Amino acid sequence: MKNFEIPTYYKSSFISTIKELRKINDLRKKDFTPTILDFGSVQFLIARHFGFCYGVENAIEKAYKAIEENPKRNIYLLSQMIHNPTVNDDLRKKGVRFIMDTKGNQIVNWSELTNEDIIIIPAFGTTLEIEDKIKSIGLSTKEYNTTCPFVEKVWKESDKLGANNFTTIIHGKHNHEETRATFSHSNSSGPSLIIKDINEAKILEDIILGKINKEEFNVVFKDRYSKDIDIIKHLDKIGVVNQTTMLATETQEIADFLKKTMIKKHGLENYKNHFSDTRDTLCYATNDNQQATIGLLKESADLAIVVGGYNSSNTSHIVELCEGKLPTFFINSALEIENNEIINHFDYHNKRKTTSTNYLPKNKDVTRIVLTSGASCPDIIVDEVLDRILEFYPNTTPKEKVLSDLN
Repeated sequence: MKNFEIPTYYKSSFISTIKELRKINDLRKKDFTPTILDFGSVQFLIARHFGFCYGVENAIEKAYKAIEENPKRNIYLLSQMIHNPTVNDDLRKKGVRFIMDTKGNQIVNWSELTNEDIIIIPAFGTTLEIEDKIKSIGLSTKEYNTTCPFVEKVWKESDKLGANNFTTIIHGKHNHEETRATFSHSNSSGPSLIIKDINEAKILEDIILGKINKEEFNVVFKDRYSKDIDIIKHLDKIGVVNQTTMLATETQEIADFLKKTMIKKHGLENYKNHFSDTRDTLCYATNDNQQATIGLLKESADLAIVVGGYNSSNTSHIVELCEGKLPTFFINSALEIENNEIINHFDYHNKRKTTSTNYLPKNKDVTRIVLTSGASCPDIIVDEVLDRILEFYPNTTPKEKVLSDLN
């Protein structure tokens, strides 16, 4: 796999070394057991896979290359490069201006841009409509296009579905940049519909089987389907793709369910003419991180700390997995940890910050903490969180010794 040139201040001599050791000892990525860092009175359970993925490192490399190669030109980013505040704030400090927020609201008017400027397409990609707008200004969308290759793979699959008269069902969050981009691309090839979960897949089954009419469909899926979709004609042949940061297991559950729906309607001998198997579009990095989290949770622990941007979809799904087993605290940096009694964290269910007390167990010989992060979180931030927690445990084993014990 390619080694990307990313700023050294995003790397960690400790966490990055642990990840490299695991990679060397598990080249085929078959071992999802965690790394256990034993500091004596506290142990950290580190996931086999976490942090920057291929698509994120590719985006960061290209963004910083744009800054380096164009010192005297205005540089614009369509929206957040990735969903991590540290990375986005650093780009702003280096003079990069963001044209839109994550919801697509305009921050910089298009009239301010000229054909002498540089524009960066973020890792999530963008819509065909915005691409056309950029080209109309006379700007290129190719030189610093950081769209994740796995997102582009989903677009190619949706193009194929449309070309074969299948409707694309997109498993995703309709207001997420990536899903908006995927819908735009798939909609240009054929009818498309966004669904958020298995419950909506069950509603979709009732529509496919004729139990729900067009009016009810319009209410449930408002603003999430192609303008001229015909629920009788266009939902007779479907294929499922996903927002790459969604839980792969949920996407597969939805696909398996809708496959059975087509078997109900058309019979086992005919369903392949009505349902397209698209499982190879699932992002391997997202899937690896999720499988590593599942492997992590097979070990006993007292709590979990998940680090990442609060608007990061893939991080929220890791939080969701951890919450199923442990008290879980979703933080974006070590600054959220006030002391050994108080931690500020994010309640992603209600989309708000909250504070918890007594989050660390008392009177235990050894406290065990799950520590992991989302795909857009730099290793150095995870390292800083680990260091902050270690401050509350006196006489712990030095990090150098813990690291040498892993070799």
